Amino acid sequence: MTTLTFPGDPPVDIHLRRSARARRLSLRVSRLQRSVTLTVPERAPQADAVAFATEKLDWIRGHLAQLTPEILVDIGASLPVEGEMRQVQWGTGRSLALAPGAVLVPGSVRAVPARVGGFLKELARDRLAEASDRYAGAIGRYYTKLVLRDTRSRWGSCSSEGRLMYSWRLILAPPAVLDYVAAHEVAHLAEMNHSPRFWAIVEEICPAYRTNRSWLRRHGEDLHRYRFGGHGG
Repeated sequence: MTTLTFPGDPPVDIHLRRSARARRLSLRVSRLQRSVTLTVPERAPQADAVAFATEKLDWIRGHLAQLTPEILVDIGASLPVEGEMRQVQWGTGRSLALAPGAVLVPGSVRAVPARVGGFLKELARDRLAEASDRYAGAIGRYYTKLVLRDTRSRWGSCSSEGRLMYSWRLILAPPAVLDYVAAHEVAHLAEMNHSPRFWAIVEEICPAYRTNRSWLRRHGEDLHRYRFGGHGG
């Protein structure tokens, strides 16, 4: 993939992607990746792509300006943990801890983002394992493995072998939202589809699922704003 750089205020990088299926030039601004992609037909001259992008630069800059800024999770930064905004503060002792309105971090200043990320992943694993166990027991089905990742396109998945995968960033969402995602994926242990039978299972074990699914659709992108160095960005 070629990257085209356009000077200006601010400069704009556009990833040029050629596609045999494309019949016209099209632009996409990704909110999650904070990137711009220009898709062009496979045999289209690059000069046409440059001209098209140049014409759209004001539109591109406008969309990029609307993106919520990223936040490096360091001392003084605030982020949601289980839906509650907390400020990262210095702590004492050897282990990270949650306090009212705060995440307390002892130790080296250089390690703060990575240590907070690692702490949140462990907390996410505990919460997701508890919810998955509870819902699996409720429907009489059991999973084979639970894996955490920093996924961009989905909050969870369930394989035909019973392997559950979740985004660890769910720990940033309110507990009921994390709970809904666990219920959704566990329900796939019984129904590997999104049929009416599947949704009936979800509603039976998580009656408020519609509210929590709507929360993710409205606010889920915001959970990707937070950067943790070596732990998930």
